[in-house]
Amino acid sequence: MITFRGLTKRYGAKTVVNGLTSVVAPGSVTGFLGPNGAGKSTTMRMTVGLDHPCSGDVLIQRKPYEQLRYPLREVGALLEAKAVHPGRSAGRHLLAMARSNGIPARRVEEVLATVGLSDVAGKRAGTFSLGMSQRLGIAGALLGDPGVLMFDEPVNGLDPDGVRWVRQLMRSLAEEGRTVFVSSHLMSEMQLTAGHLLVIGKGKLLADAPMDEFIAGNSRSGVSVRVPSPGERTTLAEKLRAAGASVSPGEDDELLVDDSTVDKVGDLAHELGVRLHGLGKRTASLEQAYMELTASSVEYGVSA
Repeated sequence: MITFRGLTKRYGAKTVVNGLTSVVAPGSVTGFLGPNGAGKSTTMRMTVGLDHPCSGDVLIQRKPYEQLRYPLREVGALLEAKAVHPGRSAGRHLLAMARSNGIPARRVEEVLATVGLSDVAGKRAGTFSLGMSQRLGIAGALLGDPGVLMFDEPVNGLDPDGVRWVRQLMRSLAEEGRTVFVSSHLMSEMQLTAGHLLVIGKGKLLADAPMDEFIAGNSRSGVSVRVPSPGERTTLAEKLRAAGASVSPGEDDELLVDDSTVDKVGDLAHELGVRLHGLGKRTASLEQAYMELTASSVEYGVSA
């Protein structure tokens, strides 16, 4: 479990994290989302003592990180994949980590096998690709078999097979009862992986909710209907609006209908004798909900 209590961090006049208060619970992958500059990486760094808050604190299993006698046995973190001595082999890098925290040397071989790097254990880390460095970083996080795991952009540089592997790994770790805290900008992947979300913007907590609840509360879902005839499409749209629905054009021959249901749209089309080429429920995505919520919190956006 990770507990944030009024966590605040300022750099000069800029407040990067502002009073963050929340609990990251075990048993489910918790996604950590926010625009660039929102304070995600700073929050993770403060969690493991690489940075210090101006006020508030972070507890790992009810203790500050600096009070953990063997921190790698309590919390494993991948914050920067390339933060490895380039001249040291993957195996030696992990062995040094293990010895620093009283972890059996056999764990090095075990985690290298878990992440698929056994064949390159003797290869220098500085020659690794970004994807291989990510795998080595994940191995380091798993080394102490900790109950709390944090990953900052863990699928960056991985191929599709690697991305799927990371997704399955995160889920399996959470199912074992561990706390898994993951930051990512890949909304589609986060929607497949996380069960709970923390969203911050300009350092402030914007949302702390289960995935389904977050999507339902921050986006609109409705009906998609395809009408090949322009005239019939216009007629159906007018009748739907008269019935209280909100209708907007989609792609090509599509109408996007809110405030109605598939059954109601289908019944009305049948009554009007309108020929349809498609009719179905339009479900909102995490990306849509996220964009809706954080629209006013983007600090480094680009022009349309």
